[in-house]
Amino acid sequence: MSETLVQYGTSFQSKIIASLLTDIKFTKQIIDILEVSYFDSDSNKFLIKSIKEYFLKYKTNPTMEALKVVIDEIENDVLKSGVVDFLRQAWSHRESPDLEFVREKTLEFCKNQVIKNAIMESVELLDSQKYDEIKGVMDSAMTAGVERDIGHEYITGFEERMTQQTRETLPTKWDSINELMDGGLAGGELGVIVAPAGIGKSWTLQALGAHAVKEGKTVVHYTLELNAQYVGLRYDTIVSGQPTGNLQYYKEDVLKAINKLKGELVIKYYPTRTASVNSLTAHLQQCELQGIKPDLIIVDYADIMKSTQHFNEKRHQLGHIYEELRGMAGEFDIPVWTASQANRSSLEEDVIGADKVSEDYSKVMTADFVMSMSRKVEDKIANTGRFHVIKNRFGPDGITFPATINTNTGYIMIYESSTQGGKEAQGKMNNADEYIRKTLAQKKKDFDSDGFE
Repeated sequence: MSETLVQYGTSFQSKIIASLLTDIKFTKQIIDILEVSYFDSDSNKFLIKSIKEYFLKYKTNPTMEALKVVIDEIENDVLKSGVVDFLRQAWSHRESPDLEFVREKTLEFCKNQVIKNAIMESVELLDSQKYDEIKGVMDSAMTAGVERDIGHEYITGFEERMTQQTRETLPTKWDSINELMDGGLAGGELGVIVAPAGIGKSWTLQALGAHAVKEGKTVVHYTLELNAQYVGLRYDTIVSGQPTGNLQYYKEDVLKAINKLKGELVIKYYPTRTASVNSLTAHLQQCELQGIKPDLIIVDYADIMKSTQHFNEKRHQLGHIYEELRGMAGEFDIPVWTASQANRSSLEEDVIGADKVSEDYSKVMTADFVMSMSRKVEDKIANTGRFHVIKNRFGPDGITFPATINTNTGYIMIYESSTQGGKEAQGKMNNADEYIRKTLAQKKKDFDSDGFE
């Protein structure tokens, strides 16, 4: 017994706290089971109580800054000093090589602690010959560590279903898409943009990110192809409306547009095939430690990520990456948008369907919402294109929308076919040759009018 008590002593308890501060998945799993009474000292108990209260209120691990605010409010100088010392000790263990072992043994720690407390309580009851109470205490101790939430009870949970919103969605920029998706993408869900190379996948993902930031949301954008600075310039273009090549001439306008943004944007660059989902998870945990809680994650793009497992065939590897990506979305309860490559044969397709998705079809099976974009050569000149809903877990699919797509300014607008904008875009696509001829004629006219005849 003494060995067990040493095993689960001060050092072990401090490592539990280190895990609670750095591992959101572990915290979610154990927070409902972990009781303040399981910890030995008043300092330990204070920290566990503060962490539990913070997590239950904000659904995330507390930052060091948040804990410092709580500690500053302690009036007892002895307790404050003890809490500071123990927090410092716990924080020093955050990269300890045996943290995984500690996390695996925490449930056993809970069971041992509750049994120890029960034995101590039973000794007192024994003196009073309260045998029924002793039996109750020990029976209760035997259930320590049992999951309290057994799941949603269908019959008794009717009123709860009727009064609670089951999906808290993050809308896109486009009303037609939001309506189709029942509001947008929700936490734990994966959305995918499918297109061949050079069509505008990245621009579409950036349009989604820029819209969220404009709406006051925090966005973490992972770029695995373009460096962070270049992606930042593209965001400059989208939020300001100024052409990418002329940003240096409109610095004041760009800055004004940035200062009007209500949300936050973090752009993190990983070279192609160097980042796995584990890399993104570690970065998100670091963000949370610094007080950055994203509302949206963008990964540009999943096909060029590194798998955490080795497969002989590339398609199996890609399928696994998408499964992991959706798992990450669920772990952090955040919507994730990414992109996937369409095969070369789709370049001249008016509408790109599921059969044109490159490599593994399981990518489509894993995602909650999949939308392709197609742009033939004439579409690029006319600044048009088509978005086609391949899969929609929240409503109908197989619907095609005309769109305005200008990769010079980052302007992307998706229309219902019946709207004025949709009719104009469709008209340009239907009469592309005539549109191109008129455009070139107008450019020549403008050129000549400048005195260069």
